[in-house]
Amino acid sequence: MTIGSFFSSLLFWRNSQDQGRIQEIDLGVHTIKTHGGRVASKHKHDWIILVILIAIEIGLNLISPFYRYVGKDMMTDLKYPFKDNTVPVWSVPVYAVLLPIILFVCFYLKRRCVYDLHHSILGLLFSVLITGVITDSIKVATGRPRPNFYWRCFPDGKELFDALGGVICHGKAAEIKEGHKSFPSGHTSWSFAGLTFLSLYLSGKIKAFNGEGHVAKLCLVIFPLLAACLVGISRVDDYWHHWQDVFAGALIGILVAAFCYRQFYPNPYHEEGWGPYAYFKAAQERGVPMTSSQNGDALRAMSLQMDSTSLENMESGTSTAPR
Repeated sequence: MTIGSFFSSLLFWRNSQDQGRIQEIDLGVHTIKTHGGRVASKHKHDWIILVILIAIEIGLNLISPFYRYVGKDMMTDLKYPFKDNTVPVWSVPVYAVLLPIILFVCFYLKRRCVYDLHHSILGLLFSVLITGVITDSIKVATGRPRPNFYWRCFPDGKELFDALGGVICHGKAAEIKEGHKSFPSGHTSWSFAGLTFLSLYLSGKIKAFNGEGHVAKLCLVIFPLLAACLVGISRVDDYWHHWQDVFAGALIGILVAAFCYRQFYPNPYHEEGWGPYAYFKAAQERGVPMTSSQNGDALRAMSLQMDSTSLENMESGTSTAPR
């Protein structure tokens, strides 16, 4: 490593530290009262898309899934008990959406940054709704029977099959319809979508990956993911899903949450990972003294690097002068 490049790295590191301190001091300027309407208006199209996603999600739950052929020989793997849900359907939006929003509001009350509040809520809602649409679209198109399909189809245990060996169900229509929605797991995908977003948000806010080695911070980041994992396990234990359904649901939720989070926030391990992109842009527009210092430090670093290169050339007996 050359002397110039060393000093260049040192100057940029010092500038990023000062920049982070300056920007955190600047918090409290952009509140709901002063900038809330402006921020919401700027993202009105995003909120319209959210409403459309809600309508699509409702429609996907109303239409019937593909009724996949289920033969007599297949019933052996679909004869698990028909139990109630350990995690009720109504509770999923509570812990995957409402709980994170409450935490977002708590951070807003402390930092008074409307950009952070708006973008965290918007990103979370996009995460769970996109996940829901993807999950239910696959459910409807696939029509995989649940592990407890037998008792949905034959609640009295009296089997009936057609000439091709396919089942002729005489259970409740709603339960049979729900019995063809095994893949992927909606509980799991929604849980991972909301709680992965929350985990990423917390890791950025508490600076869990700042290199200081605070394991307590890491525990806070892991806890939402553990909760989502336990929800997924409960779906297998309740015989509402095969393990493949849970694995696919978790994968969908994690990927969508990660993409949605990165639309609004830097990586959690980044120096500016504690705030949304929009906040730093607004801080620059307000004239917070950081861009000019960056430029000055960059010029000084380039100068040092050029001087170091010239010095090394002189020591090696070469010349950089034009011939």
